[in-house]
Amino acid sequence: MVSEHRSVNRLAGEKSPYLLQHAHQAVDWWPWCEEAFAKARLEDKPVFLSIGYSSCHWCHVMSRESFDAPEVAEVLNRSFVSVKVDKEERPDIDSVYMRVCMAFTGGGGWPTTIFMDAQKRPFFAGTYFPKHRRYGMPGLLDLLNQVAKQWNSHREKLLESADLLTAHLNAAQSVRKDDKLPVDRLAGEAVRDLRASFDPRYGGFSPAPKFPMGHNLLFLLAYDRAVPGADCLDMAEITLRRMALGGIFDQIGYGFSRYSTDEKWLAPHFEKMLYDNALLLMAYARAYEHTGKPLYKTVGQKIVTYLRREMTYPEGGFYSAQDADSQGEEGKYYVFTPQEVLSVLGDQLGRRWNALYDITEKGNFEGKNIPNQIALEEPDNSLDHCIPKLYGYRRARMPLSLDDKILTAWNGLMIAALCDAYRAFGETEQLIMARRAAAFVQERLAQGEKLYISFRDGERSQAGLLDDYAFYGYALLQLYRVTLEPEFLNRGLALIKKAIRDFFDEENGGFYLSGRENEVLIARPKETYDGAMPSGNSVMTMNLALLCTLLEDHALEAVLAKQVDFISRMAASSPGNHAFFLLSLLQRDFPGKKITAVLADKSQRAQVAAMMPRDALVIIQEEGTEIYPLLEGRTTYYVCENGVCQAPTHAVEG
Repeated sequence: MVSEHRSVNRLAGEKSPYLLQHAHQAVDWWPWCEEAFAKARLEDKPVFLSIGYSSCHWCHVMSRESFDAPEVAEVLNRSFVSVKVDKEERPDIDSVYMRVCMAFTGGGGWPTTIFMDAQKRPFFAGTYFPKHRRYGMPGLLDLLNQVAKQWNSHREKLLESADLLTAHLNAAQSVRKDDKLPVDRLAGEAVRDLRASFDPRYGGFSPAPKFPMGHNLLFLLAYDRAVPGADCLDMAEITLRRMALGGIFDQIGYGFSRYSTDEKWLAPHFEKMLYDNALLLMAYARAYEHTGKPLYKTVGQKIVTYLRREMTYPEGGFYSAQDADSQGEEGKYYVFTPQEVLSVLGDQLGRRWNALYDITEKGNFEGKNIPNQIALEEPDNSLDHCIPKLYGYRRARMPLSLDDKILTAWNGLMIAALCDAYRAFGETEQLIMARRAAAFVQERLAQGEKLYISFRDGERSQAGLLDDYAFYGYALLQLYRVTLEPEFLNRGLALIKKAIRDFFDEENGGFYLSGRENEVLIARPKETYDGAMPSGNSVMTMNLALLCTLLEDHALEAVLAKQVDFISRMAASSPGNHAFFLLSLLQRDFPGKKITAVLADKSQRAQVAAMMPRDALVIIQEEGTEIYPLLEGRTTYYVCENGVCQAPTHAVEG
C-alpha cells in the first residue's frame, strides 16, 4: 500500500489543466524538469513518462483506472520516477516520444506511455494500457512490475535498446538525394492519392475513424482553382456537405468535433479542438468563395458563432479545447432523448424537430441521440429558430470541461481563419475578433520578437517552438492582406526572419521543431507531415512564398528554394500527406496578381483593402513616389501578373 496519500502532489503548482487533473493522485508525479531526472539518477530508477492532454478521453480512462488506483501508485512510487507532460504545452517532448511510440508499436496516440532512463533515452513505449490485462492488451500493473524487474536484472539489454532507438530517431532526419519527385508532379500525385482513399458517398479520406483534415480540403479547392480540368472539386464539396449534416458538426452549439468514429460522420469523438475549427473555417470560407453556395457561408458563420460564445477569452485570445467527457461519460453533454426535446420545444414543434434531427426512442448512440441530418442531401435550416432554446437547455443541464490555456500556434491558425472568413463573408465581426486575438498574443505571448508557447492564469510558459513562429507569422501576413496595415507585415516578417535564424537548417534545408532557445532533447525532429494540423515546415513554406512574392527579397528566396527542395524529398513517398505544403507550392507558382497601390491619402487604405481581388498580394506605398509623378493626387495601382505588368490605372478589376 502507499504509505501516505498526500492531498496534492507536485503537479499542484502547475498551470496546465491536464497536469492539474492529476494533482490529487497518490502517484508522486513530477512535471518535466531536470530535478525529476536528477532524482532518477540519484535513486537509480527508470522514468515512467505519461503524455496526454486535458480533453483526451482515453487519458481520462487510464487516469481513472490506473493512476487513481493505490496499487498502481505504490508500484510507480517504489520503482519509478513518474513524469507527466501536457503535449500541448510541450509539443517538442510529444513529437520526440511519439516517434518512439510509433517505432515500437507501428502507431501512436494519447495517452502516450514511455519507459526510459534518467538520460531520457526510451527503451519501451505504448499508448493506453488498462490496469489489468484485457482484450489481449497487457495490463499496466503487470507491465510496471515486469519493467522494474528487468531494470534490476537485465538493465544492459534495456539500455542497448535505448541506444539503438535514440540513434534511429536522429538518423531518421536524413533524406537520400535520389528520393526527390519533381516538384511539378507532387500536386498531381497528391490528388491521385486523395482520390484513391476518397469515400464518394460520405466524403473523407479514410474508413472509420474519419478525420476532417481541413488542409486536404484547402489543397483540393486551391488545385481546382489553379489547374483547369483538375477534376477534384467534388472531393472537397462532398466532404464539406456530408460533415455539415453529421453529428461531427454540433447541430445545436455549432463547431466541429475532432473526428468521427463511423463512416457517415454521425458519432464523433466529442472533444472540440480549436485547430480543427480553424482549418475547417478556412475550408468553408474558401469553398464559399470558389462556388458561391450558401451552405458553406452558413456553416462558416456558425463556426464563428461557436468560437465567440464558447472559446473566446475576455481579453481576446482563444481557448484550446472542450472535453469529450461530461460527468465521466463521453458525449453525455451532447446527446438527447425525444422527451427532452419535447419538454423544451413543446409537443408539436418538438416532434418536428425530432423527426428532422433523427431523435428517436431507439436512439442512434448508445440508446440516446446525437442530433444529425445525415439522411438528407442538403442541410434543412427551417427549424433553426428552435436551436437557441435547445442550446440554453443543454448549457444549463450539465457542465462541459474547458481547457482554457491559450496556445500561440493554435491562435495563429484561428486568426488566419477569421481573416479568410472576413474576406469571404464580409462581416466586420470576424476581422474584429482576429485583431483582438492578435493583440492578445502580442501582449501576453510575445516579448519583442520572442514568442512563448502558452498562456494560462496570468502566466506564459516555455519559449516558442517552430509552430508558434510559423502559425502566428501566417496570421500576421493574413491580417496584413485584409487590412493593408504595414505593422502586420513588418511584425510577420520580423518573426519569420527570427525563425530562420533560430530553427532553419542552412546546410540541408528544413526547419527544426525546436530552436536555439529551447531545451535540448534526445532528438531534434524536422516535422513535414501534415497530420491533424499542418506541420510548421509546411506553414513556414507558405510564409516564405507569400513574402517572396510581396517583397522580392533574394535572401528569403534562397531560403524558400532550400525549403522546397527539402520537403519535396520528404513528400516524395506520400504526396497526399503533405497537403498544406502543396498548397504553399500553389501559392508560389500561381500567386495571382501583385498590385502596388500608391495611396493619395492614408485614410484610403481600408477602402483599397476591401476592393482588392481575393488572391491579390498588395503592397502599399504612400503618395509622393517618384514613379509616374503626373498621376499624383489619385490612388494609383500598378498591376503585375505572370511576369507581365500593366499600365498604371486608377481602378482594379476583381
